[in-house]
Amino acid sequence: MSLKIELLNSKIHNRSNFDCGKESLNRYLVKTASQDLKRKVATVFVLVDCHNQVLAYYTLSAFTIEVLELELSVAKKLPRYPRLPATMLGRLAVDINYQGRNFGKLMLVNALLKAYENTKTIAPIAVVVDAIDDKASNFYKKYGFVAFKS
Repeated sequence: MSLKIELLNSKIHNRSNFDCGKESLNRYLVKTASQDLKRKVATVFVLVDCHNQVLAYYTLSAFTIEVLELELSVAKKLPRYPRLPATMLGRLAVDINYQGRNFGKLMLVNALLKAYENTKTIAPIAVVVDAIDDKASNFYKKYGFVAFKS
């Protein structure tokens, strides 16, 4: 199976059959993602097969971290600003037909790579994820993410 990760193009990428098991994530991909791209609210990257069927996706956007939300041991190492720039990994979803094949890990690594590349031109201090539930939270924790105090 030939796969590639690329920026969502609503004219060529088939999103209509995407089902990750979470209605809000399905609805976002089908109804809102292309609008977010046009409005520059978020970038949406999709994993597609040779037929341009979307198998997984994630979103990246700008974010601000409130320093008071960080653990003291982390905050002490950072500049003394009330808010610091970050990259938000807002959504990450894999179609249920492709779960268990490490596509989530692949998409996470790709998102982190894109975030890292972004540090050459913009200076975010971290990548923040917005986990939809405990299962997602545990997924991110497995790769070293830590929860905010609140």
